[in-house]
Amino acid sequence: MVVSTEPAWGDAVEQFVKEYESAIVYADIEQETVLHEGAVRVLANGWVELPTGRLLSPDAVHHIDAQVD
Repeated sequence: MVVSTEPAWGDAVEQFVKEYESAIVYADIEQETVLHEGAVRVLANGWVELPTGRLLSPDAVHHIDAQVD
């Protein structure tokens, strides 16, 4: 059996990643609880990556508003 050291999905997963330079991440529909303001990456699995490397669970995030400059 041959096992590859390359990921099965390769670079295809990167096509599903969205990056926002300026966004607000909310925890609720009322937009009262702000989890983060600034740059974020939304990964293919739904997790939100902050510039510090910290990840926010899809269960914690209600929605993200991208800010247009």
